[in-house]
Amino acid sequence: MSPKSDGFKDFVLDQLTDFRDLRCRAMFGGYGLYHRSTFFGIIHKDRLYFKVTMTTVSHYQAAGMKPFRPNAKQTLKSFYEVPLDVIEDAEALTQWATDAIKR
Repeated sequence: MSPKSDGFKDFVLDQLTDFRDLRCRAMFGGYGLYHRSTFFGIIHKDRLYFKVTMTTVSHYQAAGMKPFRPNAKQTLKSFYEVPLDVIEDAEALTQWATDAIKR
């Protein structure tokens, strides 16, 4: 894992300081984000992805965001990239993370 990737991960975790019970674990060359035991986010190649629902996916699509593609043959449509302006706004990011753990 490159220092640049770790720096992005650290920035995301700092932005989510107010998000209670957050855990981050290394996985498959990136990081998984968990709220208690619920897996809701992926940090991969300096990008952040949150789990989406039928209700929340439209927010991501409206911002022009795409689903998570770890490689050319695989697309996980249940995780979408979080817009940069949301990542830079700690309050907005915390709200999007909260929405990502709702079922």
